[in-house]
Amino acid sequence: MNSCIFCKIAAKQIPSNLLYESDRVLAFPDIGPQAPVHLLIIPKAHYAHLGEIPDEQLGVVEEMFTVARKLAADKGVQDRGYRLVMNVNPEGGQTVFHVHLHLLAGRPMGPSLIG
Repeated sequence: MNSCIFCKIAAKQIPSNLLYESDRVLAFPDIGPQAPVHLLIIPKAHYAHLGEIPDEQLGVVEEMFTVARKLAADKGVQDRGYRLVMNVNPEGGQTVFHVHLHLLAGRPMGPSLIG
């Protein structure tokens, strides 16, 4: 996707402070952090939303969560607590249409919509 900002980051067309990179996944700080620790974990392949990932490629989601655990430990928030959020499609709050997982930490997150 030529206009996708996350695809451009994955292709190294836009510089970012990469915190993690594998063959399938990247992680970097959010440019508009909503918490003291706000990281984004993305698949390198473009999938607009979770429903677009083929069943045989769903291992990338597992890797994203594995990376989240590692980064939470690296950032020293694993034991204090953190929030993982994946918004899916407009009604789910998704605004950038490339699958991504938010890791937020460093302050009390407060109640979520589902408790």
